[in-house]
Amino acid sequence: MSRNAPRSIDQYLSQLRDALAGADAALIQDALYDAEEYLRAEVAAHPDKSESDVLELIASTYGAPEEVAAAYRDTEIKVSAAMATPRRIPRSGAGKMFAVFLDPRAYTSLFFMFLSLVTGILYFTFTVVGLSLSAGFSVLIIGIPFFLAFLAVSRVLSLAEGRLIEAISGERMPRRPVYRSRSGGFWASVGEMLKDRHTWSTLAYFVLMLPLGIIYFVLAVVGFSVGLSLFAVPFLSVGIYSGLFGDPGVWINPPWLGAWWIAPWIAVLGALILTGLMHLARGVGKMHAAFAKALLVAPGQAAGSESQAVPAAAH
Repeated sequence: MSRNAPRSIDQYLSQLRDALAGADAALIQDALYDAEEYLRAEVAAHPDKSESDVLELIASTYGAPEEVAAAYRDTEIKVSAAMATPRRIPRSGAGKMFAVFLDPRAYTSLFFMFLSLVTGILYFTFTVVGLSLSAGFSVLIIGIPFFLAFLAVSRVLSLAEGRLIEAISGERMPRRPVYRSRSGGFWASVGEMLKDRHTWSTLAYFVLMLPLGIIYFVLAVVGFSVGLSLFAVPFLSVGIYSGLFGDPGVWINPPWLGAWWIAPWIAVLGALILTGLMHLARGVGKMHAAFAKALLVAPGQAAGSESQAVPAAAH
């Protein structure tokens, strides 16, 4: 069913958001931001024309909201298909359990677990120091500019974290910041930003990354070191001989190892621990991606008063 042509940028963005209803929340965030930047640039380039006239003028070049939404959906399908991990042949039993070593997402997630302590400390320090200084500077004239700069840097960090999450898990994350209506002026935009749940959920994510990073790092280090140490036992205990150059030799075991047949079973235990760690890492990657998406991606933005629908985040 056709809709009336938008007469303002906010109406255009509202219709675009409704046309993308049901799409991924990160895709909606990117589409709204791109459309707003383009439309405002066109309006600024034609100061002699009204906003409605400019929208009518560029309707044939940029497209109606429904056409833009369809183009974004088609592009997303093609990009997702190109970036998808190749489907593996189904396995069963032990083969299915050890197939995790062929999954690139397991390795990238394990790398993220090692890295998370560093990023957790960085994000936590940035957030605590930024909020503390903002509160301290609030009585001075630089208080508001400093706080706005702090929030601007947090947006950049959230986008960088989103790209990292997408790389390790394949979960779609935003490439653009959250769209915010500018029709009410500077102070209206500031007030909207302060009232927006997404602003504070992003800061909450940064704070929570420290305890999560500690947990991820400890699990990765303990699991990897213990599993690899046990798996290497036979290779460290076999091959020590009392004779050389063809002598039959005598196998010398470390005193703590005991009988010779224990070493292979210790190696099996180490392999099982490493396998469990890889499965755990892959699960952590998926779980953390869902957690990050809930806090770093805005579920929907109010692009005008004509529509109150909030798009569902579906993948």
